[in-house]
Amino acid sequence: MTTPTPEPVRSTLKDNASPVAQHVACPFCGILCDDLEVSKSAKGLKVTRNGCDKAIAGFERHLPAATPLNGGKPASLAEAVTAAANLIKQARLPLYGGLATDVEGMRSVMALADVSGGVIDHALSEGPYRNFKVLQSTGWVMTTLTEVRNRADLIIIVGTDVHALHPRFFERMVCNQDSMFDSPPLKRTIVFVGSGLDQSAAVGARVGEVVTLPCPLDQAGEVIAALRARLKGAPLGAATIAGVLMAAIDDLARRCRKATYGVMVWAPPGLNFPNADLTVQTICDTVRELNATQRFAGLSLGGNEGAVTAGAVSSWQCGYPLRVSFASGQPHYDANRYAMSRMLADGEGDLLVWTASYTTGLGVPRTSLPTVVLGTPGLEMAQAASVFIPIGTPGVDHAGRLIRCDTVVTLPLTDLGRSVLPSASHVLDAIQSALQI
Repeated sequence: MTTPTPEPVRSTLKDNASPVAQHVACPFCGILCDDLEVSKSAKGLKVTRNGCDKAIAGFERHLPAATPLNGGKPASLAEAVTAAANLIKQARLPLYGGLATDVEGMRSVMALADVSGGVIDHALSEGPYRNFKVLQSTGWVMTTLTEVRNRADLIIIVGTDVHALHPRFFERMVCNQDSMFDSPPLKRTIVFVGSGLDQSAAVGARVGEVVTLPCPLDQAGEVIAALRARLKGAPLGAATIAGVLMAAIDDLARRCRKATYGVMVWAPPGLNFPNADLTVQTICDTVRELNATQRFAGLSLGGNEGAVTAGAVSSWQCGYPLRVSFASGQPHYDANRYAMSRMLADGEGDLLVWTASYTTGLGVPRTSLPTVVLGTPGLEMAQAASVFIPIGTPGVDHAGRLIRCDTVVTLPLTDLGRSVLPSASHVLDAIQSALQI
């Protein structure tokens, strides 16, 4: 595998007299809002327009002092790279985890895993795999953020606290004041399937009705299954399904049939209960059947910490969405065998190489294995790393690219010049070069 040199995204902060960068894409959430305004001063970066709590926390975080460490002792970058390469040379089955990086970083991870016979898996892959299982078995009918923003008149949020995961989703995609096709834009109905979901952002002139079907989140799939049955005209003998009145489910069925462009929205990380892929399957089956006679689609969110990017790059590089081993000299895929959380729990592998470039919360899990950590300064670690190399954050400390949660757009990330820390790709490529010496 080869890693092409990315074309740099020029930073208005570095190259222009103005201390303000506009149209900045935010790498701290999977919807990649690209309308932020960020200023730079001696005190650091400050989000001056269109920032949510995640963006402010990410861009405005002051980095603690950090230096490469080898065996807990300060080292030069070259010394740390050599030490990391030596550990990888000695390993029979290195595990490449975390994977919170950008397109270029993920390409470099895969190239290194390929030459070293390692296993790759993202730290948050359990969420995406709730989708992958459905996509691999039956497929789906999906839409994009832009289509939702401009066309949808019925938006059904299924079992997911979207506002907590993506604070600006409603502002940008649901409650937007302008539309490409209608002036004034048509009002839309928002339906929340599940109890305790944050509805505070579903307000404004664009919102017509807000409807709630309260049920335990792990039973949202049962409500959608009942909806699917009623859309087919099948009788159901129960008065309630998962605590939701059958009359409310019938009302939602009528709304679905009347919609000109309906969308069911979920975020796999939010469906955090056993067999959640069955809920995704039910959503997708219902959408597919509705789409046979009208326009209806699904929308999957998520993708924080570069999870969507990691899965996409893995898919186009080797044909499989993560959980791949290169130990045999060619990619071997097994969604259960190569799930890194399981491998670590069962004591498999003999080295953990962890990459986490966005937030300090994607910390290194507790393990008895030696660890090579490429992390943002301040990264939480359960134990000291054998080798630690501080790296920059794409879109803050260096340029890069990320794939949006709807997987149809790859957005450029601007170098805002917060630090001179190297990119994950730069360090991983250096380690690979050291392996070949």
